[in-house]
Amino acid sequence: MDMWRGIPREEIPWFPTIDDSKCTGCGECLSICRNGVLGFDESSRTAQVTNPYNCVVECSTCARLCPTEAISFPDQAAFSEFIKQKLATGEKP
Repeated sequence: MDMWRGIPREEIPWFPTIDDSKCTGCGECLSICRNGVLGFDESSRTAQVTNPYNCVVECSTCARLCPTEAISFPDQAAFSEFIKQKLATGEKP
């Protein structure tokens, strides 16, 4: 997905962040994300964000299913405001 609502995907800061201190390396997030956003780091035995802009905007399924709450996303209210401002400026490629 190159664009989302007319905004270049690379300009949208929506992707997961993984807290390595909480990740147990169970792989649950890897099994549910079909977009290649996440990978597994063998040396740390934790999930890592490898392709952040492959993340579907507003999807947070991996965070909801993470058994240790190691995955987080931007604050929804702040993100909504960011999108409103981005759309209001009419910035188009």
